Amino acid sequence: MANLVSVVMQFLTPDMIAKIASALGLDRTLAQKAIGGAVPALLSSLADASTTPGGMRQLFNLLQQQSGSPESMRSAIGGSGQKAFADSGSSMLSGLFGGGALDTMAQSIGRFAGLNEGVSKSLLGMLAPVVLGALGQQQRTAGLDAGGVASLLASQKDQIVSAIPSGLADQLSAAGLIDRAGSEMASAADRTTSRVARAATSSPSAQWPYWLAALVVLGGLAWYFMGRPGDEKVAEVPKSTTARPDATVGVANPNLTVGGVNLTNQVNSSMGTLRSVLPGITDTASAESALPKIREAMAQLNDVSTKASSLSPEGKAALATLIAAATPTINQMCDKVLATPGVAGIAKPAIDELRSKLDALSRA
Repeated sequence: MANLVSVVMQFLTPDMIAKIASALGLDRTLAQKAIGGAVPALLSSLADASTTPGGMRQLFNLLQQQSGSPESMRSAIGGSGQKAFADSGSSMLSGLFGGGALDTMAQSIGRFAGLNEGVSKSLLGMLAPVVLGALGQQQRTAGLDAGGVASLLASQKDQIVSAIPSGLADQLSAAGLIDRAGSEMASAADRTTSRVARAATSSPSAQWPYWLAALVVLGGLAWYFMGRPGDEKVAEVPKSTTARPDATVGVANPNLTVGGVNLTNQVNSSMGTLRSVLPGITDTASAESALPKIREAMAQLNDVSTKASSLSPEGKAALATLIAAATPTINQMCDKVLATPGVAGIAKPAIDELRSKLDALSRA
């Protein structure tokens, strides 16, 4: 199967990129930079969304609706239907990722490329039909069902994440929108296996037994992930699920899906919103503008709390561990906000409510 990032970029011809840049009032080079980061970021989030039965079905249904050709998409951009085209794309992404996650992605891409959030969000809205259209074309060509689409995205997830520019990947990782650990582990495995293969075949008399080569690979991985200075294990979810507060909140546990909603993804989205918004509060004006985003994150956490009542005892314990791992970072950000002159009177009620919610969720 073709590389999905390359497939989408083939849809984005120089003419289409020029039209997008003109429609958004951007320099073409700047638009190219933003698009180069946004395409793999969107594909990575689609891969994450398709890990739950509900997300898998929703994505498949959207792909079935994508019948527009590249020519019709180009004509929509810059034409009278441009706003409807972008709004439709934003609506599709919000339904798949959640509004908070989409806003966080737009903010991250904006900081990476030097765009304001509104322009970044419009760009994502324009790119959504292109990305979904290209993926839909692959789905129809290969005759894939919903599970096949999810498997395709999962099989290319490491490639997709590695295609995200490092500056943007760092921001998306910190916001909880991507997990670079899996891609890093695969790269380390490839490097270690390559070294073993070269050593094993360096001379006819140096052929290693396969079991010994496997041991060397495992030993190399153990050294890479356990022996490097500066790595610190933050928390462990039962059954080897690791949570890191500065990356994703945790790795999805099957028991954390309720009614087709992956609670880990929902927590990641809300925490990503908070980590993006709280550092930007520097005065009363920024505090006022941040309150809707903080309340949106709390609404997601309230929904998590409601759905958590349906989890098994083990699932509730796992969820509590995930929240507890992320809470210290959020609390530090809240402390800085409340210490900012003139801000406490505006932000304190929302922050107090947020801390109360996090405290309740962190107790199994």
